[in-house]
Amino acid sequence: MKYFGAHVSIAGGIEQAPERARAIGANALAMFTKNQRQYNAKPVSASQAKAFQEALEKADISPTKVLVHDSYLINMGSPNKFTRNSSVSAFIDEAQRLEVLGLRLLNFHPGAHLNKIPEDECIDLIAQGVNQAIKQSDQVIFVIENTAGQGSNLGFKFEHLKQIIEKCVDKNRVGVCLDTCHAFAAGYDIASSKESFQNVIEQFEAIVGIKYLKGMHLNDSKNEFNSHKDRHENLGEGSLGIECFKWIAQDPRFDDMPLILETPKHDLYAKEIKMLKDFCAG
Repeated sequence: MKYFGAHVSIAGGIEQAPERARAIGANALAMFTKNQRQYNAKPVSASQAKAFQEALEKADISPTKVLVHDSYLINMGSPNKFTRNSSVSAFIDEAQRLEVLGLRLLNFHPGAHLNKIPEDECIDLIAQGVNQAIKQSDQVIFVIENTAGQGSNLGFKFEHLKQIIEKCVDKNRVGVCLDTCHAFAAGYDIASSKESFQNVIEQFEAIVGIKYLKGMHLNDSKNEFNSHKDRHENLGEGSLGIECFKWIAQDPRFDDMPLILETPKHDLYAKEIKMLKDFCAG
């Protein structure tokens, strides 16, 4: 079964997110648990957690289909000690917030070396941060998001994802979220033909392993193939076109995981989710 959703707002409280997802026809969702532009936030209270869990149940969305995104400020691969220490502390806090809420999937961008340290050293720092978070949480799965390769960000090669996973102390506590826009922008041809799409997924299977795929971000791209630019577009309105989203919807390898829209025109979320559901029916 497919689980389609979108990244929805937590304005007014995190307990508002499930209803916003239900209102657009979603059976999965993504969200932040705090202001994404800050390292720190007040802890989630027991009453907030209860209200959120009740709202999730009312919306008929499983906690396993909620993909939480961490703060945009976090860079565990930073060569700056203050930034890295702040990032690791914030990352651990994000994990602990999930556990209070009864959630498991924490989506994060790997990190950037800022052209000051080698890639391998940056990857080591990222994996060390994940390992610290694993040791200070119980259930959370840390889900690495592939990137477009903009700036000095790592994660745009499947090999980067593999290296991070290999360095994690508990492989059951780590996974990957594939963003279609990012993959396309990084030079993975998921759009020109079904054969090229299948080839990319086979590369992922051979390098990373499909068992590590815990979710996807379904985004078209404003920019051309291999642009290394992270600019999302609504489905069918960008350089990817619509066919690759049909292939995803009809492929059983992407069952039972949150498939999340992060497209720019939020008023089209309901239309896009319906379209994706229709694709499943052929």
